[in-house]
Amino acid sequence: MTGDTLLTLQLYELVGTDASRPFSPYCWRTRMALAHKGLDHASIPWRFTEKGAIAPHGSERVPVLLHGEKPVADSWTIANYLEDNFPDRPSLFGGEGGRATGKLINAWGDIAVVGGLFPLIVADIPAHLGPADRDYFRASREARLGRKLEDAAAERDTAVIAFRRTLEPLRITLRSQPYLGGAAANYADYIVFGGFQWARAVSAFKLLEDSDPIHAWREKLLDTFGGLARKSPGFAV
Repeated sequence: MTGDTLLTLQLYELVGTDASRPFSPYCWRTRMALAHKGLDHASIPWRFTEKGAIAPHGSERVPVLLHGEKPVADSWTIANYLEDNFPDRPSLFGGEGGRATGKLINAWGDIAVVGGLFPLIVADIPAHLGPADRDYFRASREARLGRKLEDAAAERDTAVIAFRRTLEPLRITLRSQPYLGGAAANYADYIVFGGFQWARAVSAFKLLEDSDPIHAWREKLLDTFGGLARKSPGFAV
């Protein structure tokens, strides 16, 4: 890319009342992917009730990346787009085998990580939202949970133990290598890290024991790319 990258790449990112505090796990996957590729971009703050802003780009949710006039929606689709359209930049997958494996990690990240984190932190999110978004969020997420947000929060001290157990495949891997990508992080790492960065942005609830290899891995990724993720507003947990 040339020096006009900032003008040609724009990313719609989920925020609340603080526009400097992006908190979507999927947007963080894309943020880290852009940094990995060394691609500057402009951030467009987007909120839950602003669906009309991205509807013209063919999506109801973020992330949505604009490359000039071309919209690309969905974090996995965006990662593949970046890999294919910026082949001269560092690879997100390390080859087609890594891309194929990344597809599995993407599904596992959605189900086990984001899905597992959701009931643990969901009750903390409304505090970061304005009134209209807060009402929308509570109604839609309580319908998904089948109970009040506060009921989920009341059970999280027990639920987090089960969540930690589901991470054992990740834990075993990180005991033998520094990153899911091997010696260096790649998009597989960013998939999983996005969930933890989402939690860090919205909740002070402690998810990991300090002695957990996953905790050490998360700390390294917080400091990657000049501390991109650590510099973003969040809780020190």
